[in-house]
Amino acid sequence: MMEFAYPWVWCGALALPLFYFYLLRWRRRPAFVAASARPFRRAAGKRRLGFAEWCYLAAALVLIAALARPRFGDERVIVRSQGIDIVIALDLSGSMEAYDVPKEITDGGALLKAIRSGEIRDRLDVAKAEVRRFIEARPNDRIGLLGFADLAYSFAPPTLDHAWLLARLETLRPGLIGDATGIASPIGSAVNRLKDSKAPRRVLVLFTDGTNTAVNRLTPRQAAKAAKEFGVILHTVGIGSRNAYVLAESPLGSRFLPAGDNFDAEMLSELAELTGGSYFHAADAEGMRKVMEAINRLEKTSFEQPKYVEYREYAPMLALAALALILLGFTAETTWKLRLP
Repeated sequence: MMEFAYPWVWCGALALPLFYFYLLRWRRRPAFVAASARPFRRAAGKRRLGFAEWCYLAAALVLIAALARPRFGDERVIVRSQGIDIVIALDLSGSMEAYDVPKEITDGGALLKAIRSGEIRDRLDVAKAEVRRFIEARPNDRIGLLGFADLAYSFAPPTLDHAWLLARLETLRPGLIGDATGIASPIGSAVNRLKDSKAPRRVLVLFTDGTNTAVNRLTPRQAAKAAKEFGVILHTVGIGSRNAYVLAESPLGSRFLPAGDNFDAEMLSELAELTGGSYFHAADAEGMRKVMEAINRLEKTSFEQPKYVEYREYAPMLALAALALILLGFTAETTWKLRLP
């Protein structure tokens, strides 16, 4: 980035025509006085600047440029960020292996083909894919991972080591830690993880496709009240649609059994509202993508961007060039360009 520290100095360039006129008209004094100089002018021809005068004129222009302090700036921006702490709680009950089927697929053969090709994935795989994208988009946040069924299990505490976090995410499977669904346990575990955090904002994002069927010491509402007490924001996501199926294997081959959407939307909405969070419904892969984009927009990370500029000054070099031009003009004027009156 090239700029001048004192651009107003260029106003001095307005005086260059006067300097030019001085060099052309007034600088040389006459050797003698005559009544009229007209005959001499006709004999000498038109007066023009010599080499030395042009050197002086160029030196004046370069000196004006030097006084304006031209400089080249190397601008650098330092980004300081203050991340937030987020815990992601994923339902690992057996129902998370259900497939939410698009309406355009109407027969089992087409559905089986879509599943085997990877076009349609089970609920947990869909959730994991969007959670992965969410984590990758938030490098400055400490993010933790919980899995829950009957009880909650911590797979990763809030961490900035997102590569390790993503590796832990890949290990999650439906039915890994049970088949029931306990909503209170992951909320309580997340609050316990986040209550002593110094982050400016502490968030739990809970994904489930089922109603609360586990019996815990706390009810989901009591757990949500504890989250509010410690300043933890709870976002809840209900997963699933009514057009859902589970692939069951039998001696007669593979067959699809209806699964449906079994989550308690009213309760999830109440829990989120109680803590100042939001409730979302993800009916399919596209719905899950939109949900995670919405949560990403809600949970902003603060950034500071102070900047500094390192300048490289050209004024000294220009001053030396002007001095060299003056010396060159003077040398020319007193040696090979010397003129007698």
